[in-house]
Amino acid sequence: MENKQLKMTISEEKGRIDKVLANQFTDYTRTVIQQWLKEKAVTVNGEVVKANYKVKQGDMIHITIPEEEVLEIIAEDIPLDIVYEDQDVLVVNKPSGMVVHPSIGHTHGTLVNALLFHLKGDFEPAGESFRPGIVHRIDKDTSGLLVIAKNPKAHLGLSEQLMDHSMQRSYVALVEGNFPHETGTINAPLKRSPQNRLKRMVDKEGKRAVTHFEVLEQFNGATLLSLQLETGRTHQIRAHMEYINHPIINDPMYHPKANVATEYGQFLHAQTLGFIQPVTGEELFFTSEVPTEFIERSKEYQNEL
Repeated sequence: MENKQLKMTISEEKGRIDKVLANQFTDYTRTVIQQWLKEKAVTVNGEVVKANYKVKQGDMIHITIPEEEVLEIIAEDIPLDIVYEDQDVLVVNKPSGMVVHPSIGHTHGTLVNALLFHLKGDFEPAGESFRPGIVHRIDKDTSGLLVIAKNPKAHLGLSEQLMDHSMQRSYVALVEGNFPHETGTINAPLKRSPQNRLKRMVDKEGKRAVTHFEVLEQFNGATLLSLQLETGRTHQIRAHMEYINHPIINDPMYHPKANVATEYGQFLHAQTLGFIQPVTGEELFFTSEVPTEFIERSKEYQNEL
C-alpha cells in the first residue's frame, strides 16, 4: 500500500475535502479521489469522512492508496476518426464496438491502445495507468464523441468541467415506441442493480440523474430522440429509457427484445460535445453525424408504415 499524509494549515485552501485533495494530488482526478472516500481510504484526525466534509485549519488528513494492478498496455496501429487535436486535447469519434480503456482480460483493441500509437511522444499521461488521458467514457456499443487529455493540466481542467456539469453533451437514440409529446424530462435517481452489478436501475435511494429529451422523428413503432444529460451517471440514458418503457433499440442489457446476434449494439450516439479548452480558455464545440446504421434501421420502421 502507498500511504500519503497531508496536514492542512491556515495558509492552505479550505473547502470540500474532495476538491482540496484534487488540488493537492493533481496526478489523480476528483472522481478517483471520491472513490477513495467511498472506500474509506481517507481519514481526518483518525475519523472516516465523506466527500462533502469541510476541511478545517489543523486537520490531519491520512490517505491510504491501494497499489494499482499493473496492466501491460501496448500501442496498436488502430485507425482513429480524429475530429480535433491541439497541444492539450484530442477529440475522437468512437465507433460502436470499440472499448474505451483496457481491463483485465481485455488489453487489446481499445481506444487507449489506439491513442498510445497515435500520440507517441506527444503525450504526458494523467489519471490511472490503465486509462491514461481518458476523462469520460462511453459504452463499448455506443458511438460518438470523446475528449482525451494529452497532459495532466488538461486532464484536471476537463475533469472539473465534467464534475460541475459545464461540459456540454447530447446524444441521439433510436428507441422503442412513440411519444404523445415533443419534449420531456426524466428525473429519476439511479443505483447499481443488486441482481446485475453491471446494470443500473431507478431507485429512490440512488444518485440524482436527470435526462432531457426531444423528439426528432417518429416512425411506426420507433422514435428518434435527441437527449441532453444534466447529470452523467453510468448507463443513464439506457436505464432512463427502459424506465419510461421506451428502451433503446438493440440494447442487450435494457431492451428485452434486443437482437444480440447483430454486429451493431444499442442505437445510441454521442452527437455533440462542448467544453472550454482547459489551457487556452477557448470555447470548443463539435458535432458528429448520426451513423449510417441509424438511418438504415429507421428505414425498416418506415417500411412498416
